[in-house]
Amino acid sequence: MNSLLIATNNKGKVEELHQLLKDTRIQLVTPADIHLNLDVHEDGSTYAENAARKATAFAQASGLISLADDSGLEVDALGGAPGLYSARYGSTNGEKLSDAGRRQFLLQNLKDKPRPWTARFHATIAVAIPESLWSQAASRLKIQEQGSGLHMFEGYCPGEIIPEERGTGGFGYDPIFLLPELGKTMAELPMDEKNRLSHRARAVMKSREILELLFSKSS
Repeated sequence: MNSLLIATNNKGKVEELHQLLKDTRIQLVTPADIHLNLDVHEDGSTYAENAARKATAFAQASGLISLADDSGLEVDALGGAPGLYSARYGSTNGEKLSDAGRRQFLLQNLKDKPRPWTARFHATIAVAIPESLWSQAASRLKIQEQGSGLHMFEGYCPGEIIPEERGTGGFGYDPIFLLPELGKTMAELPMDEKNRLSHRARAVMKSREILELLFSKSS
């Protein structure tokens, strides 16, 4: 159990996860690092279902403990949309909008809604242990071997949507997601500050205890 597979090819997520886990000394690998080409259909009805499907599929295919997340932006004025569909919001006929295109589509849908446009980011992290490693993992976690090989963690970050983009960092909806208490968007935050406040950071922090047990040098 030397490597943790990050079950995504999203460069922004990979960079964030490397930063969030860099002090754990866990070796992180991506699907590209191990030449794994796997496309998991994300048709679950919740973030947890999608994250679990991805983590489980990558763990089974690679034989490695795998971490996947599913996350989204939930805007109150839009009834919680785009939510589960944040990554493909506004896409039509199989053509996926760019990050900038999705931001503009969101703002177009909000333009007649009264402000503030309160919102939150929501992330669910799934850590899946392949069957080949379950006996060793159960020993480290001090649980019965017939216990669950899947562990779930959630994180939230409240804020509001603003009509103009600010900042050059981050990805996705970060340039229009304002943290009112800081007066900055997610895209204006340095990486270390974002990694204290973001929804993904909060979910990953909750997962650290189990990850550190799984990857400890002593069983």
